[in-house]
Amino acid sequence: MSETTSTNKEKKPPLNGRRALPSNNSNDEENEVPEMEAFGLIPRGFNPKDYLRVVDIHMFKEPHEINKQEHHTDKYYSPKLIVRRGQPFQIQIDFNRPYKPETDRFWLEYLIGRYPQQNKGTYIPILVGDVLRPGKWGAKITHKENNSIRLSIMSSATCIAGKFRLYVAVWTPFGILRTHRNSATDTYILFNPWCQQDAVYLDDEREREEYVLNEVGIVFHGNINDIKLRSWSYGQFQENILDACLFLMDKAELELSGRGNPIKICRVASAVINSRDDNGVIAGSWDNTYTYGVAPSAWTGSVDILLEYYSSKQPVRYGQCWVFAGVFNTFLRCLGIPARLVTNYSSAHDNNANLQLDFFLDDEGKIDTKITKDSVWNYHCWNEAWMTRPDLPVGFGGWQVVDGTPQETSDGMYRCGPASVQAIKHGHVCFQFDAPFVYAEVNGDIVYSRREKDGTQVIEKIDTTHIGQLIVTKEVGGDGMMDITEEYKFQEGSKEERLALETAVMYGVKKQTTQATVYQPQTDVDMDFQVQKAVLGSDFKVTITFRNRSHNYYTATTYLSGNIVFYTGVVKNEFKKHSFSAKLEPSSSSAFDVVIKSSEYLSDLLDQASFHFFVTARINETGKILATQKATILEIPTLRIKTQGETVAGKEMSVTVEFTNPLKQTLENVTLRLEGPGVLRTMKKEFRYNPADTTLFWE
Repeated sequence: MSETTSTNKEKKPPLNGRRALPSNNSNDEENEVPEMEAFGLIPRGFNPKDYLRVVDIHMFKEPHEINKQEHHTDKYYSPKLIVRRGQPFQIQIDFNRPYKPETDRFWLEYLIGRYPQQNKGTYIPILVGDVLRPGKWGAKITHKENNSIRLSIMSSATCIAGKFRLYVAVWTPFGILRTHRNSATDTYILFNPWCQQDAVYLDDEREREEYVLNEVGIVFHGNINDIKLRSWSYGQFQENILDACLFLMDKAELELSGRGNPIKICRVASAVINSRDDNGVIAGSWDNTYTYGVAPSAWTGSVDILLEYYSSKQPVRYGQCWVFAGVFNTFLRCLGIPARLVTNYSSAHDNNANLQLDFFLDDEGKIDTKITKDSVWNYHCWNEAWMTRPDLPVGFGGWQVVDGTPQETSDGMYRCGPASVQAIKHGHVCFQFDAPFVYAEVNGDIVYSRREKDGTQVIEKIDTTHIGQLIVTKEVGGDGMMDITEEYKFQEGSKEERLALETAVMYGVKKQTTQATVYQPQTDVDMDFQVQKAVLGSDFKVTITFRNRSHNYYTATTYLSGNIVFYTGVVKNEFKKHSFSAKLEPSSSSAFDVVIKSSEYLSDLLDQASFHFFVTARINETGKILATQKATILEIPTLRIKTQGETVAGKEMSVTVEFTNPLKQTLENVTLRLEGPGVLRTMKKEFRYNPADTTLFWE
């Protein structure tokens, strides 16, 4: 006896005193419901076959049938029924005899997870009634013929998004008879941007087509003066992607009862998309070493990444911001939450939440890298998800920033958002989640300061326009670029924009004491510089221009520092140092050229590399310092893709890829990857050598 009691004990889930049941955070775990639930002792002569019995259930789940057509789920490559919440769908039940409403009683039961409870929305009994109320669970009979009835079922507009199991229960005087567990009747219920009661309702049909149903997108990268684009295959309807996305919520341990709320889903998903602190989907790498993994720039879409993670349960290597954003976009669109990928050029990474970037200069006017912790990324990609924000004051719903790239922790985990774009624009950064961080990314000021010998801090320059110069996303219905900067901030330098900054600072930013800082801008001399377009493998020049507006002769000691940086603004190394003295005539401008040779930078290049130049100048006569910075990107040779033959569905065609090596040296181990969403799985071809000035062909 003692042995059996001990084994029984082991099976019991550990309880912590507050819960009667363990937490329910896996969509996959099942626990069978009894097929016969007796009301007491069953009399001898009872035969279940005497009562109404379900013979078959038809789900109308083929892509061409009514449910998937009306619910815009016909593109999902899945044999199961997939519907959107808050909108009726049809099923047909065949009984062993005609259904008699006077005497027969049956109802439907939808269950999700392991411990179904009605008050948690994980056990949903649906009685058959006469009317369907919009956005509330219900069912009514629309058609009766012979032994069959057809039901129209309405799901709640706030119900959990996930995979439900369906049972039909029939009442008899002695107990309840249920259908067998049948996975063919499983029903996926998703968010519904077409339903007015849904938190993700979007009222523009073209936007729903773009932000929910489009499987291919464009990622803008490069820098503000040289915008580049790459296409990205989201593939949210591909085979097993929906299950992989539901698994991510299990991995994030989001309680099932919270999975009807897009705010909670975005919050946990932004943590689980990256592998920091929870072994999430993608491991980031920004140091140009991609051993045992794929370089971030080699990925062409989300499908391979999600399927690899779903099968291995181990982080996929490697990603950088656009990879995190691409996969996050797939996750959101797959669940039915409207989403888009956004790029912010000159994106600030403010690591102490004071809404400004502190750049400290040493005695020579160079950036002191030991104490400067903030940085500026050439560009940074994140996502926007569309939803209401009942947790915020009216007016802050709509697009919300969510970011899966691990930069800073939020509530103890690497995640960011959802933060209301509208709140960021007006500087209302007191509203959750992570609004101050996003505000600094798009509108922080750069403060250049220097510490005097006596310890006082002197502010040399405040740059109010460098950060967030352009914020873009793909246009609706096309491949062009849509400028959305004005959704994040007022016109740079306008009264409203400064007011928004003051509002943001007032709303509880950790402001350092500024008593010890003095700021007197240099007004009579301006400095600017231009970088010539740089093509990989060739020399180019930087031109520094001074404008002396005063009537005085000045001399300026000028220092140019050229750095190879990761696109995140983190310096890999300094490849060019150049100092010179400039004579500035009164009321005139003078220009000075500095030549950058290809031999100086080629050995240190990175796959997403760009050059970042700092120019600082000290006016010797006044001691004032001028400082400015610019990033530029190397022109990288393009791939050319051509198609031959007619492009007709079901017919073969050929595709040619060409690549020309522009360098004066041979390239080794060149890999080409090709993918065509819905047409072609990812293909790879390796070339051992590609000599200088020669072209590779791959058909």
